[in-house]
Amino acid sequence: MSFVNGYMRVVRRILPSPLSIAVLLTFFTAILALAFTAPPAGKNPVVSIIDNWHMGFWNFLEFTMQMMLMLVLGHTIALSSTANKVIKNITGLCKSNVQAAVFVTFFALAAGYVNWGLGLIFGAILARKVGEHAKEKGIELNYPLVAACGYTSLMVWHGGFSGSAPLTVNTASHSLINTIGIIPISDTILSTSNLVAIAATLIILPLFALLLAKRPYKKSYPKSIRTNLDKNMSVVGAERLDHSKIFGLTFGLIFIAYWVYLWKSNGFSLNFLTLNTINFILFGCAIAAHGSLFKFMNAASKAILGSTGIMIQFPLYAGIMGIMNYSGLLAVFADFFIDISNHDTFPFFAYLSSAIVNVLVPSGGGQWQVQGPILMEAASSMNVPYPKTIMALVYGDQLTNMLQPFWALPLLGITGLKAKDILPYSILFMLVGGTIFLSILYLF
Repeated sequence: MSFVNGYMRVVRRILPSPLSIAVLLTFFTAILALAFTAPPAGKNPVVSIIDNWHMGFWNFLEFTMQMMLMLVLGHTIALSSTANKVIKNITGLCKSNVQAAVFVTFFALAAGYVNWGLGLIFGAILARKVGEHAKEKGIELNYPLVAACGYTSLMVWHGGFSGSAPLTVNTASHSLINTIGIIPISDTILSTSNLVAIAATLIILPLFALLLAKRPYKKSYPKSIRTNLDKNMSVVGAERLDHSKIFGLTFGLIFIAYWVYLWKSNGFSLNFLTLNTINFILFGCAIAAHGSLFKFMNAASKAILGSTGIMIQFPLYAGIMGIMNYSGLLAVFADFFIDISNHDTFPFFAYLSSAIVNVLVPSGGGQWQVQGPILMEAASSMNVPYPKTIMALVYGDQLTNMLQPFWALPLLGITGLKAKDILPYSILFMLVGGTIFLSILYLF
């Protein structure tokens, strides 16, 4: 464990902020394009690269809004009194350090499969509430371990129902439609191999958390108590509409009812799920969970702060994609993957490259937009099934979130911990999860 701590201290010193990484990647991609591609005849190479960057810069506006909504709405649901009651019931099950680690891991994983934003925030709040419960009841607790258990949701999200790559390719408007067509979620998220992966993580990771919880530790608890959402103030006149539970609940149920209608219209198949339909149901559930529009907006205003990184960084990733697409660098990369891989080894290299790229590009959606076309072209050349290649990217991307502190920031803010407190444990979870995902890729 001391070796891991030393390693992470070095990583923290050499790894810049996520925004700086996005800027560095932009320059790095531009340099590669200048070195390995040629501009149109008669055009200055530097100006050509900047033109490509500018053309791509705005391509992710819809996608950016979709991902921001997914995070904000998931966070908003986690802040509702309904979710708080669920969390309170779970904390009552945690009567020891071992039970706390096991239950937090299991429920964080389950929430992560439902929605990545919900899983991230639910896991963080659950870890916090368990810490407060243990402090109140005098239960000895390894609080950093419990917080790391709450973060495991980010190691499984991309293979769940909010996975950006599987949901994106399940639409008729995705950017690779002319290359790979529509890939239904029955071949990705709901495939037999991924369902086995889900079952394996829900069993093995909580058991691994149990083993970690039995190791010697220094008991610790949350340092301060977070306040709840602002309570309703006295209101008059038309303001009562904002506070009306009937009005808010009715509106939220309209979203839910129409989503159920869509589900029924598709023969109760989940193949209709896309980023938009996921956000639609989250919108209705968020309003219904809070009961009134006032409480919903109050929670949303708190949740939206966590989406700043997405809003600022996604255009940069879109610009990177523009350089790669319009300069021809994408084809160069695809040829590289073909050269070092064959039909049997390609899933591993796709998985490994995705895991490495995610350390520098902490966005599953952004990574799919940048790396997905490369992998799909290489998969086509080596006759590797598209769904398997997509899931290789998915598993690699979500795995190294346990190394990447970007998505841990909301959890650290809620738990009051620092990255160095949870990373030694999250790295161990990553090693176990990585073994599970790699095994799935080669067993199916």
